[in-house]
Amino acid sequence: MTGTAARHLYLTRHGEASPDESGLSDAGRRQAALLGERLRGVPLTAIHHGPLPRAEQTARLIGEQLDGVPLLRSEAAGDYLPHLPTREELPTEAAGAWMEFLRRFTAEEREHGPRLAQAALAAFTGTVGGDEPRHELVVTHNFLAGWLVRAALDAPKWRWLGINHANAALTVIRYSPDRPPAVLFFNDTGHLPAELRWTGLPQELHV
Repeated sequence: MTGTAARHLYLTRHGEASPDESGLSDAGRRQAALLGERLRGVPLTAIHHGPLPRAEQTARLIGEQLDGVPLLRSEAAGDYLPHLPTREELPTEAAGAWMEFLRRFTAEEREHGPRLAQAALAAFTGTVGGDEPRHELVVTHNFLAGWLVRAALDAPKWRWLGINHANAALTVIRYSPDRPPAVLFFNDTGHLPAELRWTGLPQELHV
């Protein structure tokens, strides 16, 4: 009889992008390589990455530091709007600013993003079949990182807003057969020197 085993989801945002977002900056390439070094010794079975160049390049540079871990391109790991909340869902003090932000998205983004977000939950979260724990890395973007963290915490769907992930920081979520998901750590930048930490976030969020 097949059992159920834990999944460890290693989650990162791509390295710092170049100004035109066509790929990674020099700093972003360094960040990715250092994250790969950090993950040596972790028994990763796959590196999933979104289709945009900055995510694909980050995944490749991480993979170069590891031993034969396959790179798997995934639309569900991409950059998209995971959930479009109504004003009524949002806290009063933030509703105006967030609704203005969300109005920037196109009708196509509003339609397709939530479907991809559900696909990401199906692909990357929850326990796994068998007796062996699974360790996987997802190289993605700020929005999906926030979406997966809020799901692990069983927070309302709108709460992906305001959960910000630094470039090449590391978050780990454990999905266990016998307990709720656990965010083991979030936005860990210990593998990065001070000058490479917290890129991708506004200055007021640097700590």
